[in-house]
Amino acid sequence: MFYGYLPMILDGLRVTLSVASVSLAVACVFGMLGALAKVSASPLLRAVSTAYTTVVRSLPDLLLMLMVFYGGQILLNRLSEAQGWGYIDINAFAAGTLTLGFVFGAYLTETFRGAILAIPRGQIEAGQACGLTGWQVLRDIMLPQMVRHAIPGFTNNWLVMLKATALVSIIGLDDMVHRAGLASAATRAPFTFYALTGVIYLAVTTISILALGALERRFSRGVRREAAK
Repeated sequence: MFYGYLPMILDGLRVTLSVASVSLAVACVFGMLGALAKVSASPLLRAVSTAYTTVVRSLPDLLLMLMVFYGGQILLNRLSEAQGWGYIDINAFAAGTLTLGFVFGAYLTETFRGAILAIPRGQIEAGQACGLTGWQVLRDIMLPQMVRHAIPGFTNNWLVMLKATALVSIIGLDDMVHRAGLASAATRAPFTFYALTGVIYLAVTTISILALGALERRFSRGVRREAAK
């Protein structure tokens, strides 16, 4: 039915999941830093974080990816030429994951900021009064409670980012969509392979929803017990 191209498509799924996983890690770093900056007492940090989220969320993901991959490569090579270094070739995987992570870090900034603001301020002040450092307050008081509040928004961003990994095929990364295109061109059966790719994406997103839903229920267990009393 799939003309022997199914193993190739499934191997492309491995690339897609790798891009999504690394991009998510990068996005979480940007998102947490942006959220902490937005709730900080520094006007400069708040302004920088606001500018980051506003600009990034206003531009198409594809445009940013092309700017990083092509524009960044031109800029790096001009700097390299000025320094007398050799030609620098930006890796498509690095460009794709960094761009997606940077873009979705702006969305996770708002998700994490909302989760931080949902934590009672008195708990943070109590931790500071007990002599905990800023890192200890973040690790022991804020993060465990942030997870419960952030999971719904985090789930939405993960699902959107998972679908956005299809954009990396534009810059030549050999992901699932790129391989589906190659199989379509070779067999002249585009609907078959793009439909297969869609079904695989649907399966991955369904598994993600179930897993993150179970995680949310686990972190909300104590809260629900208290609410039921």
